[in-house]
Amino acid sequence: MTWKRHVGSTHGAHEGGHARRIPRADTPASRLTVGAVAVLLGILAVGQLHAQSGAPALAGLSATDLTQLIANLTTGNDQLLAEVADLQGQQSELTDAHDRGETTVDQLTADLARIRAWAGLTEVSGQGIAVIVRGRIGGDGVEDLVNELRNAGAEAISVDGVRIVTGVVVAGAPGSLSVENHAIGDSFEIRAIGSPQILNGTLTRTGGVIAQIGASYPDAQLTVTPADKLTLPATDRSLIPSNGKPKL
Repeated sequence: MTWKRHVGSTHGAHEGGHARRIPRADTPASRLTVGAVAVLLGILAVGQLHAQSGAPALAGLSATDLTQLIANLTTGNDQLLAEVADLQGQQSELTDAHDRGETTVDQLTADLARIRAWAGLTEVSGQGIAVIVRGRIGGDGVEDLVNELRNAGAEAISVDGVRIVTGVVVAGAPGSLSVENHAIGDSFEIRAIGSPQILNGTLTRTGGVIAQIGASYPDAQLTVTPADKLTLPATDRSLIPSNGKPKL
């Protein structure tokens, strides 16, 4: 009887010790452990998926697919280069058009300035000749001199400080000359802008206009002097046509 009690007591002791070494699954500590393991496994699974998705996509392509991909990239690159060349061409055309526009404006401005100078609307300066007239001379003699200067290429002419333009004439008998309602004395100056050599040679040549004027008006004395720079005033006369209308 004593032996049986001893065995039972020993077996009970062993069972009690085994129960202390293995925690029960329904305890709070066991549930926490299982949850932590599940979370760790989930993190590892997500990391593996990201690693697989980040693998190079080209690794799964065949040689034919790679060749087609390279051809597509080359075609796209050629298209981009063509677009760049086209844009550069457009930029060049716009630059040229801009430059041509500026040149056109400058050319038109210069042409307008020449037309105004030729018409007598602006003061002009340049080389030419000065003709000093002394003595009695009629308006027809002065007009012959002015016309000869025009025929010789004079670009601008003035008589006694009055610009000669369309409609302006020198008229009157000797001793009573006038130009544009401006009385002229027995001594006055005619200025003409142009080539001094041509203008001087035309007036003073043998049998020329000065010789003819001397024959008609022997009291008149004309002296021609080349000049490096002369200044002629603008006209005060309105050059707007009274009857003519511009046709565009």
